[in-house]
Amino acid sequence: MEKISWNDFEKVLIVAGTIVRVEDFPEARKPAYKIWADFGPYGELKTSAQFTRLYDRDTLVGRQVIGIINFPEKQIGPFRSQFLLSGFETPDGVVLASIERSVPNGTRLS
Repeated sequence: MEKISWNDFEKVLIVAGTIVRVEDFPEARKPAYKIWADFGPYGELKTSAQFTRLYDRDTLVGRQVIGIINFPEKQIGPFRSQFLLSGFETPDGVVLASIERSVPNGTRLS
């Protein structure tokens, strides 16, 4: 395991957001959703995420999530991903990383 410095960690913007919209992404190579989340002062950003095995679209809308929002945008087929939605890969599917109690959108992980 490679160690990183505290300065490296401080560069990563890990913030709270709320999912506001979810659509199927049939063009993706692996089953995925297109997801839009409100990150408060950072605005609304979109991503593609493989949460289809454990979550229905309707159960994701309104959920507060943890996003990494300062990676470069990534082209995923015809879709442009603007943030990384955090989760944990398991044999049953990707489990969404969640926030134990509500915080304002845009709150940074410390």
